[in-house]
Amino acid sequence: MKIIDTHAHLCDNSFDGDLEAVLNRATDAGVCAVVAVSEDLADARKNLRLSEICPMIRPAAGLYPANLDKRDAEEMVAFIRENRARLWAIGEVGLDFWIAKETRDRELQTDIFSMFADLSLELDLPLNVHSRSAGRHAIDILISRGAKRVQLHAFDGKFGTAVRAVEAGFFFSIPPSVVRSRQKQKLVKNLPLSCLMVESDSPVLGPEAGERNEPANTRVAIETIAVLKGETIQAVEEEVFKNSCRLYSDQLLKQDEVF
Repeated sequence: MKIIDTHAHLCDNSFDGDLEAVLNRATDAGVCAVVAVSEDLADARKNLRLSEICPMIRPAAGLYPANLDKRDAEEMVAFIRENRARLWAIGEVGLDFWIAKETRDRELQTDIFSMFADLSLELDLPLNVHSRSAGRHAIDILISRGAKRVQLHAFDGKFGTAVRAVEAGFFFSIPPSVVRSRQKQKLVKNLPLSCLMVESDSPVLGPEAGERNEPANTRVAIETIAVLKGETIQAVEEEVFKNSCRLYSDQLLKQDEVF
Protein backbone atom coordinates (compact mmCIF):
# COMPACT_ATOMS: atom_id res chain seq x y z
CA MET A 1 0.00 0.00 0.00
CA LYS A 2 1.49 3.31 -1.10
CA ILE A 3 -0.47 6.57 -1.06
CA ILE A 4 0.65 10.18 -1.23
CA ASP A 5 -1.84 12.61 0.30
CA THR A 6 -1.20 15.50 -2.07
CA HIS A 7 -3.07 18.24 -0.18
CA ALA A 8 -3.66 18.54 3.57
CA HIS A 9 -3.71 21.28 6.19
CA LEU A 10 -1.75 19.57 8.96
CA CYS A 11 -0.82 23.00 10.32
CA ASP A 12 -4.47 23.45 11.30
CA ASN A 13 -4.94 23.88 15.05
CA SER A 14 -7.33 20.92 15.16
CA PHE A 15 -4.29 18.63 14.78
CA ASP A 16 -2.15 20.22 17.49
CA GLY A 17 -3.18 17.76 20.18
CA ASP A 18 -2.91 14.45 18.32
CA LEU A 19 -0.85 14.88 15.16
CA GLU A 20 1.32 11.86 15.95
CA ALA A 21 -1.75 9.63 16.24
CA VAL A 22 -3.18 11.10 13.04
CA LEU A 23 0.03 10.29 11.15
CA ASN A 24 0.16 6.79 12.65
CA ARG A 25 -3.36 6.13 11.36
CA ALA A 26 -2.28 7.47 7.99
CA THR A 27 0.68 5.11 7.90
CA ASP A 28 -1.57 2.18 8.81
CA ALA A 29 -3.83 3.15 5.88
CA GLY A 30 -0.88 3.09 3.48
CA VAL A 31 -0.01 6.78 3.35
CA CYS A 32 3.73 7.29 2.94
CA ALA A 33 3.82 11.08 2.49
CA VAL A 34 1.56 14.09 3.06
CA VAL A 35 1.98 17.36 1.15
CA ALA A 36 1.16 19.96 3.80
CA VAL A 37 -0.14 23.15 2.19
CA SER A 38 -0.39 26.59 3.75
CA GLU A 39 -2.86 29.47 3.64
CA ASP A 40 -0.50 32.16 4.95
CA LEU A 41 3.06 32.76 6.10
CA ALA A 42 2.44 31.46 9.63
CA ASP A 43 1.15 28.19 8.17
CA ALA A 44 4.14 27.93 5.83
CA ARG A 45 6.62 28.37 8.67
CA LYS A 46 4.74 25.83 10.78
CA ASN A 47 4.82 23.34 7.90
CA LEU A 48 8.60 23.60 7.76
CA ARG A 49 8.84 22.99 11.52
CA LEU A 50 6.48 20.02 11.32
CA SER A 51 8.47 18.50 8.47
CA GLU A 52 11.61 18.55 10.64
CA ILE A 53 9.80 16.56 13.33
CA CYS A 54 7.73 14.27 11.07
CA PRO A 55 9.60 13.17 7.93
CA MET A 56 6.45 12.00 6.14
CA ILE A 57 5.22 15.62 6.09
CA ARG A 58 6.32 17.33 2.88
CA PRO A 59 5.95 21.12 3.24
CA ALA A 60 4.38 23.51 0.76
CA ALA A 61 3.91 27.27 0.97
CA GLY A 62 1.20 29.41 -0.53
CA LEU A 63 -1.32 32.19 0.04
CA TYR A 64 -5.02 31.37 0.15
CA PRO A 65 -6.88 33.38 -2.51
CA ALA A 66 -9.08 35.10 0.07
CA ASN A 67 -6.01 37.22 0.89
CA LEU A 68 -5.92 40.10 -1.58
CA ASP A 69 -2.97 41.96 -0.05
CA LYS A 70 -0.15 42.15 -2.59
CA ARG A 71 2.37 42.86 0.15
CA ASP A 72 1.48 39.54 1.76
CA ALA A 73 1.85 37.89 -1.65
CA GLU A 74 5.28 39.45 -2.12
CA GLU A 75 6.36 38.26 1.33
CA MET A 76 5.20 34.75 0.45
CA VAL A 77 7.10 34.86 -2.83
CA ALA A 78 10.26 35.85 -0.95
CA PHE A 79 9.70 33.07 1.59
CA ILE A 80 9.27 30.48 -1.16
CA ARG A 81 12.43 31.63 -2.92
CA GLU A 82 14.37 31.51 0.35
CA ASN A 83 13.13 28.00 1.20
CA ARG A 84 12.85 26.56 -2.29
CA ALA A 85 15.13 23.59 -1.52
CA ARG A 86 12.87 22.45 1.34
CA LEU A 87 9.51 22.89 -0.36
CA TRP A 88 7.54 20.34 -2.32
CA ALA A 89 5.06 22.75 -3.87
CA ILE A 90 3.68 26.27 -4.09
CA GLY A 91 0.26 26.03 -2.52
CA GLU A 92 -2.31 26.44 -1.91
CA VAL A 93 -2.77 29.32 -4.32
CA GLY A 94 -5.38 30.18 -6.91
CA LEU A 95 -8.77 31.79 -7.43
CA ASP A 96 -11.99 31.74 -5.44
CA PHE A 97 -14.86 33.54 -7.10
CA TRP A 98 -17.23 32.24 -4.43
CA ILE A 99 -15.38 34.57 -2.06
CA ALA A 100 -14.43 37.31 -4.51
CA LYS A 101 -17.71 38.69 -5.85
CA GLU A 102 -16.57 42.10 -7.10
CA THR A 103 -14.66 42.67 -10.33
CA ARG A 104 -11.82 44.50 -8.55
CA ASP A 105 -11.35 41.64 -6.07
CA ARG A 106 -11.28 39.10 -8.87
CA GLU A 107 -8.69 41.16 -10.71
CA LEU A 108 -6.50 41.22 -7.59
CA GLN A 109 -6.87 37.46 -7.18
CA THR A 110 -5.87 37.01 -10.80
CA ASP A 111 -2.79 39.23 -10.42
CA ILE A 112 -1.62 37.40 -7.30
CA PHE A 113 -2.30 33.97 -8.79
CA SER A 114 -0.33 34.94 -11.88
CA MET A 115 2.62 35.87 -9.65
CA PHE A 116 2.64 32.37 -8.18
CA ALA A 117 2.20 30.72 -11.58
CA ASP A 118 5.25 32.60 -12.84
CA LEU A 119 7.18 31.68 -9.69
CA SER A 120 6.35 28.02 -10.26
CA LEU A 121 8.04 28.19 -13.64
CA GLU A 122 10.99 30.16 -12.30
CA LEU A 123 11.69 27.73 -9.47
CA ASP A 124 10.36 24.57 -11.17
CA LEU A 125 8.01 23.79 -8.30
CA PRO A 126 4.54 22.24 -8.68
CA LEU A 127 1.51 24.47 -8.21
CA ASN A 128 -1.14 23.21 -5.78
CA VAL A 129 -4.21 25.11 -7.02
CA HIS A 130 -7.48 26.17 -5.42
CA SER A 131 -10.16 27.13 -7.97
CA ARG A 132 -13.57 27.21 -6.27
CA SER A 133 -16.25 28.61 -8.60
CA ALA A 134 -13.42 29.72 -10.89
CA GLY A 135 -12.20 26.57 -12.60
CA ARG A 136 -12.36 27.86 -16.16
CA HIS A 137 -10.62 31.12 -15.22
CA ALA A 138 -7.89 29.33 -13.27
CA ILE A 139 -7.18 26.95 -16.15
CA ASP A 140 -7.09 29.85 -18.62
CA ILE A 141 -4.53 31.68 -16.48
CA LEU A 142 -2.38 28.58 -15.99
CA ILE A 143 -2.29 27.83 -19.71
CA SER A 144 -1.68 31.46 -20.68
CA ARG A 145 1.25 31.71 -18.23
CA GLY A 146 2.74 28.46 -19.56
CA ALA A 147 2.38 26.53 -16.29
CA LYS A 148 3.76 23.00 -16.51
CA ARG A 149 3.49 21.26 -13.14
CA VAL A 150 -0.06 21.74 -11.91
CA GLN A 151 -2.38 20.05 -9.41
CA LEU A 152 -6.00 21.19 -9.38
CA HIS A 153 -7.16 20.35 -5.89
CA ALA A 154 -10.78 19.39 -5.13
CA PHE A 155 -11.86 20.76 -8.52
CA ASP A 156 -15.54 21.78 -8.38
CA GLY A 157 -16.19 22.31 -12.09
CA LYS A 158 -17.60 20.12 -14.83
CA PHE A 159 -15.66 17.75 -17.05
CA GLY A 160 -16.18 20.08 -20.01
CA THR A 161 -14.29 22.76 -18.12
CA ALA A 162 -11.56 20.32 -17.11
CA VAL A 163 -10.79 19.06 -20.63
CA ARG A 164 -8.26 21.80 -21.42
CA ALA A 165 -6.41 21.05 -18.18
CA VAL A 166 -6.26 17.35 -19.05
CA GLU A 167 -4.87 18.23 -22.49
CA ALA A 168 -2.28 20.48 -20.83
CA GLY A 169 -1.07 17.60 -18.66
CA PHE A 170 -2.43 18.91 -15.37
CA PHE A 171 -3.47 16.61 -12.51
CA PHE A 172 -6.68 16.52 -10.46
CA SER A 173 -6.58 15.46 -6.80
CA ILE A 174 -9.71 13.81 -5.44
CA PRO A 175 -10.71 14.15 -1.76
CA PRO A 176 -12.65 11.61 0.36
CA SER A 177 -15.79 13.72 -0.03
CA VAL A 178 -16.10 12.10 -3.46
CA VAL A 179 -18.05 9.37 -1.66
CA ARG A 180 -20.88 11.89 -1.06
CA SER A 181 -20.42 14.44 -3.87
CA ARG A 182 -22.28 13.91 -7.15
CA GLN A 183 -20.18 16.59 -8.83
CA LYS A 184 -16.91 14.87 -7.95
CA GLN A 185 -18.31 11.45 -8.85
CA LYS A 186 -19.23 12.71 -12.33
CA LEU A 187 -15.81 14.30 -12.69
CA VAL A 188 -14.00 11.08 -11.72
CA LYS A 189 -16.09 9.01 -14.12
CA ASN A 190 -15.07 11.22 -17.02
CA LEU A 191 -11.47 12.08 -16.21
CA PRO A 192 -8.78 9.62 -17.32
CA LEU A 193 -7.17 7.70 -14.50
CA SER A 194 -3.81 8.90 -15.79
CA CYS A 195 -4.47 12.42 -14.45
CA LEU A 196 -5.93 11.51 -11.04
CA MET A 197 -4.30 11.78 -7.63
CA VAL A 198 -5.80 11.73 -4.13
CA GLU A 199 -5.82 14.23 -1.30
CA SER A 200 -7.51 14.54 2.07
CA ASP A 201 -7.78 18.36 2.34
CA SER A 202 -7.71 17.63 6.07
CA PRO A 203 -9.38 18.72 8.25
CA VAL A 204 -12.25 19.27 5.76
CA LEU A 205 -13.80 17.37 2.81
CA GLY A 206 -13.95 14.06 4.65
CA PRO A 207 -16.29 11.14 4.02
CA GLU A 208 -18.73 12.50 6.62
CA ALA A 209 -19.78 16.15 6.46
CA GLY A 210 -18.92 18.11 9.60
CA GLU A 211 -16.41 15.60 10.97
CA ARG A 212 -12.68 16.27 11.13
CA ASN A 213 -11.00 14.70 8.15
CA GLU A 214 -7.48 13.24 8.19
CA PRO A 215 -4.96 11.77 5.71
CA ALA A 216 -5.94 8.14 6.39
CA ASN A 217 -9.20 8.85 4.57
CA THR A 218 -7.38 9.11 1.25
CA ARG A 219 -8.02 5.37 1.14
CA VAL A 220 -11.75 6.14 0.98
CA ALA A 221 -11.05 8.30 -2.08
CA ILE A 222 -9.11 5.47 -3.74
CA GLU A 223 -11.82 2.92 -3.01
CA THR A 224 -14.52 5.24 -4.39
CA ILE A 225 -12.50 5.98 -7.53
CA ALA A 226 -12.11 2.24 -8.07
CA VAL A 227 -15.87 1.72 -7.93
CA LEU A 228 -16.60 4.68 -10.21
CA LYS A 229 -13.99 3.64 -12.78
CA GLY A 230 -14.73 -0.09 -12.63
CA GLU A 231 -11.13 -0.80 -11.63
CA THR A 232 -9.56 -2.78 -8.82
CA ILE A 233 -8.46 -0.90 -5.73
CA GLN A 234 -4.90 -2.06 -6.36
CA ALA A 235 -4.92 -0.72 -9.94
CA VAL A 236 -6.20 2.68 -8.81
CA GLU A 237 -3.75 2.85 -5.92
CA GLU A 238 -0.84 2.08 -8.22
CA GLU A 239 -1.94 4.61 -10.84
CA VAL A 240 -2.57 7.53 -8.48
CA PHE A 241 0.73 6.84 -6.73
CA LYS A 242 2.52 6.84 -10.08
CA ASN A 243 0.79 10.10 -11.04
CA SER A 244 1.81 11.72 -7.75
CA CYS A 245 5.39 10.69 -8.32
CA ARG A 246 5.25 12.13 -11.85
CA LEU A 247 4.14 15.54 -10.57
CA TYR A 248 6.59 15.57 -7.66
CA SER A 249 9.41 13.78 -9.48
CA ASP A 250 12.04 16.47 -8.97
CA GLN A 251 11.37 16.67 -5.25
CA LEU A 252 11.62 12.89 -4.96
CA LEU A 253 14.89 12.74 -6.90
CA LYS A 254 16.52 15.66 -5.13
CA GLN A 255 15.71 14.18 -1.74
CA ASP A 256 16.74 10.70 -2.96
CA GLU A 257 13.39 9.32 -1.86
CA VAL A 258 12.52 5.67 -2.25
CA PHE A 259 9.04 4.57 -1.27
